[in-house]
Amino acid sequence: MVLGKGLSPAPGACAFTRRGSISAQHRDAIPDRRYIHPRLHTQDCGRRDSQNEKNVRGSLRAEAERRINKEDIVILDSLNYIKGYRYELFCLIKHTQTPHCLVYCLTSAEVSSTWNTERDVEEQYTQEILDALVLRFETPDSRNRWDSPLFTIQKEDTLPFEAISDAIFKRKAPPPNQSTQSQPLSSTNFLYELDKVTQDVLMAILNSQKTSVPGDLIAVPGATEKIELTRSLNMAELRKLRRQFISYTKMHPTENIGHIANMFVQYLNKSIH
Repeated sequence: MVLGKGLSPAPGACAFTRRGSISAQHRDAIPDRRYIHPRLHTQDCGRRDSQNEKNVRGSLRAEAERRINKEDIVILDSLNYIKGYRYELFCLIKHTQTPHCLVYCLTSAEVSSTWNTERDVEEQYTQEILDALVLRFETPDSRNRWDSPLFTIQKEDTLPFEAISDAIFKRKAPPPNQSTQSQPLSSTNFLYELDKVTQDVLMAILNSQKTSVPGDLIAVPGATEKIELTRSLNMAELRKLRRQFISYTKMHPTENIGHIANMFVQYLNKSIH
């Protein structure tokens, strides 16, 4: 089981305290469960530059993926302010078929900054990083399936323990969609088409980028949906995304080979935003 993602607009907010409260109350009420908190970095590590942050986020995702199962409770409350990353975690949850919820600690930037200055000097974030995180923060929206169920908690609020507990113990896991349902690979034709279609999409993107600019929509062979080009993509990044998509799709093949192109486009759009 996954107990959502503790969030706040800035790391000086109440997420750490709330995480401890959630864990403690669940331990008292349900002592036979294991409670796991993947935390692979400290303070500014992973936030000083985008590439380092991306690497740390990937390590956290891998650790969460290794820990997620139908028995343990995983509380992941770090680097979750990007909606695309929350979507990736949601996909892991769907694959494991376990419920989840999202806990959003709503705190103003001013209060977060004040809390940060009250920490020990070696534990404080720089003001520059705090300000940058506030600007980059993408607020959860309960209308998005990866942000739901959503519990928004302010500083003075009492933790809704019963509601959170019901969300992860009594709610059904999100159902698999057509692109994630497990089915046996019955022929090599699927693998051939998977390889060919994804390669054709990559080549279409690389060729289109020569005459496109960020903001353009790129049409690719076999797909009705289009690539939303928000930035330039190099071959190394596209190949990595292609490998990830192929690996996942081999485990969860679609019944309709004609859907592969659209599935890959959807995957790319989610991954590059």
